[in-house]
Amino acid sequence: MKRLLTSKWFIVLSVSLLLIAGIVLSFLPGSPLKSVVGLSSTVVSPAQKGVKSTGNAISDFWAAIADGVAIREENKALKEEIADLKYRLNQYEEAAIRYEELKAAFHIRDTFSNYDIYGANILSREADEWFSVIRINAGMNEGIVLNQGQSYPVVDVEMNLVGRVIETQGSNSKVLPLLHEGFSVSGKVNEVNGASVIVSGDSVLKKSGLCKVKCLDKGVKLQQGTVIVTSGEGGLFPDGIPIGTIVEVDYSNPVEITATLRPFSNIGDLEDVFVMIPFKADDKKEGETGASESTAQGQGGQG
Repeated sequence: MKRLLTSKWFIVLSVSLLLIAGIVLSFLPGSPLKSVVGLSSTVVSPAQKGVKSTGNAISDFWAAIADGVAIREENKALKEEIADLKYRLNQYEEAAIRYEELKAAFHIRDTFSNYDIYGANILSREADEWFSVIRINAGMNEGIVLNQGQSYPVVDVEMNLVGRVIETQGSNSKVLPLLHEGFSVSGKVNEVNGASVIVSGDSVLKKSGLCKVKCLDKGVKLQQGTVIVTSGEGGLFPDGIPIGTIVEVDYSNPVEITATLRPFSNIGDLEDVFVMIPFKADDKKEGETGASESTAQGQGGQG
């Protein structure tokens, strides 16, 4: 019997039965155990609330971490999507620019049908800030080959005169702009039987983006706003390429009237240019021969 009373299972069972009995008695009206249970609940309740609050805080903490990871991944995905959209937009813009360049090239070719037109981008402006030499990304590899004593006109997308090619290499060429003091071109007033002039670069005027104009015809009076174009004399530049407008006329020397000209092409903002290479006489003959042979073959087929 004594051994039974000291058994741990007996003790656990006894305590459990006492607790159950106490809980049942505490629900009876007027039971003294009710106040004891209430007192114990008052003591235990704050601890329960503390445990519950800690559990909620831990749960909220892990939820916040999970949300932060999800937001970070979402931001990463959005950044990648934005980068992709920007890349596509740049591609579309580049395609639009190339399209406009092609339209300009076709327009130049239609206007000057005896010339091959080569498009190029400006790589750099060398020597000084006033653009003594411009380097473009088209050269002998693209078919721009200079023989001794040759030079080719260079125009912008609006067909305004930029300068002339002075040197070619494998994949690039050098262009002498019309602002350079070594540049000179025969021009004329843009009207029927317009007066002949010489437009040249000037070491002082180029700092203001201007060129010098000398009037060759006696008695001619240039005016502010007069448009000057190439005359075609000399054989290098074809007739009719727009050069610029007269800004100011100097009549102080009646023997030699001079003026200043502002070019239409803003060299400082240029990105794309076109090199104009005239067709060779041999090319024309070959074209004419080919056309004659085609005609003869057509006539022979008809016969």
